[in-house]
Amino acid sequence: MQRVLTTVTLLGLLVATAAAFAITEHLKQIRSPVYGAIVSKIFSPVCHCGTNKASIRVRLRHADRVTLTIQDAAGHTVATIARGFRLPARAPHTFPWDGRTDAGALAPDGTYRPEIHLANARRTILFPLVDRIVLDTKEPKVLSASGTRHVFSPGGHRTIVIRYAFSERAHPIVYLGHHRIIVGRHSRPQGALKWAGTRDGKPVGPGTYVLSVGALDEAGNATPIKARKTMTVTVRYIDLNRRRIDVPAGARFRVGVATRSPRYTWRLGRSHAAAHRRVLRLRAPTKPGTYRLVVAEHGHSAVAVVKVRPK
Repeated sequence: MQRVLTTVTLLGLLVATAAAFAITEHLKQIRSPVYGAIVSKIFSPVCHCGTNKASIRVRLRHADRVTLTIQDAAGHTVATIARGFRLPARAPHTFPWDGRTDAGALAPDGTYRPEIHLANARRTILFPLVDRIVLDTKEPKVLSASGTRHVFSPGGHRTIVIRYAFSERAHPIVYLGHHRIIVGRHSRPQGALKWAGTRDGKPVGPGTYVLSVGALDEAGNATPIKARKTMTVTVRYIDLNRRRIDVPAGARFRVGVATRSPRYTWRLGRSHAAAHRRVLRLRAPTKPGTYRLVVAEHGHSAVAVVKVRPK
């Protein structure tokens, strides 16, 4: 008798398990009334940028009146962004959320999930975790930023390497004054980028420039101006180690030439030629007077005043 009861019990369990499995498989085959959802991953309601609002884009298989709410991580409703909205079948619609609660206050930083209620279908669907929204208002900090050189001669594929470290993953941004000259492609907590000495695609002129490095995170928050790290770079195409030269008529003299170019030209009085050495050896004119020594490369020049006195 005991064996019979045991057998009956086992058969009952098997039947119940099979029925539960069949029901589960059937439920899997029932298509959700909501499909094609596209939800913003991260946004900052204080960034004054294109990501200052989150968006929830949905489609319905059948027309319905929807109520869309935003739930916090604890499952509490913080905002209702649509109530009884008539949504036709298969027509995509995007609902924006400005990051504020129903009371009008800014919601705290954290993760949120949309929940949609269908009045006609009498169903409430909480969006899956993959569709959670991150609200982030914290500005990324620049921990460090430095360049590989302080004196730089643009051209010939020469660049300055700028290394940076941020408090979080963010895109590096380099400014020349208030002008944005580089936006890094990758979002990383640290890395390096290159500056070719250009602004708007054109080489900058010789002089001293202050570059500042900031960060832009995925939510759209940017490092404030005062919190950026700065570095000073001197752009020099060609320079002379002497700007005033006093020499007897017809005497030989030397001038140091600093340039990254492998070749440059010089002119003194009626004499001119091309050279490549870093020390330029010249002979002064035989007639006393004041002359200009002009050394040039690729449209840039350096000038020294040569005062020739009688022997």
